[in-house]
Amino acid sequence: MDFVVGDLVTRVSHQHDIVFRICSIDDNTAILHGEDLRLEADAPLNDLEKVTERDKKTYRENEKEQVDYSFRLFRQDYQLMKEKRIYDVSEGYQQESYFQLPARVLHLDGDRHYLKKCIELYKRIGLQVHGSYILETDMPAEIGGLIKRIQPDVVVITGHDAYSKKRGDKNDLKAYRHSKYFVEAVREARRVESNLDQLVIFAGACQSHFQSIIRAGANFASSPSRINIHALDPVYITAKLAYTSFMDKVTVSDVLRNTLTGEKGLGGIETRGFLRTGMPYLGEE
Repeated sequence: MDFVVGDLVTRVSHQHDIVFRICSIDDNTAILHGEDLRLEADAPLNDLEKVTERDKKTYRENEKEQVDYSFRLFRQDYQLMKEKRIYDVSEGYQQESYFQLPARVLHLDGDRHYLKKCIELYKRIGLQVHGSYILETDMPAEIGGLIKRIQPDVVVITGHDAYSKKRGDKNDLKAYRHSKYFVEAVREARRVESNLDQLVIFAGACQSHFQSIIRAGANFASSPSRINIHALDPVYITAKLAYTSFMDKVTVSDVLRNTLTGEKGLGGIETRGFLRTGMPYLGEE
């Protein structure tokens, strides 16, 4: 069977558990990126099987249903937060004459395909984002300059990762594809802004070394149980922070409520929100 970059495939040896995209082929080995999970893997071509058109359709329908469900949960949560903001800013009077200043977001992604998906969701949620496609290995060198230029409130540092038993035990950073670079990128970001509430950082991908990323200075990270995380989870974490008042703290359970992965794949520390609300709203000048 002939394979080309971009084909959707599964691995026979793993009982076709995850749908991957082929990102590159070298001799008889393919580098694979999860289609909706932030996982990187490699596999011999003879272990791969193409996803049929019928299975593609079923897979995409199921994925859309899952994403739409999470989005509905977020919208319900957002509506409750909105009602509380209106009440607080108007001292109990129900009026819509107010304006709000949500967080500025910088999103670094090691996958161009995922970055596009995330930006679409940011727009759907109503957040402005500066998205940058940067290979995980280049993130530590690039992030400081981007933070100084964009001056974000929230930074997302993500892409692909994976843990390999062959490379070492779970406490060894060398056993992970990209955790080392996520850690270094977080440290570089903290050299620019050390305050955990002035600059909130999410970092990590599938199976990433959660403890090292948090110790480096991230507010939220993956993956406590070394499981795979969904491509869109960083967006839902960012949205919760962006639409929570700067007067309120966001607990970890609050942040994870609308994610697709949950507490086994994501964790962090309690952090203040960023939204500032004011009134009256005078319209565009």
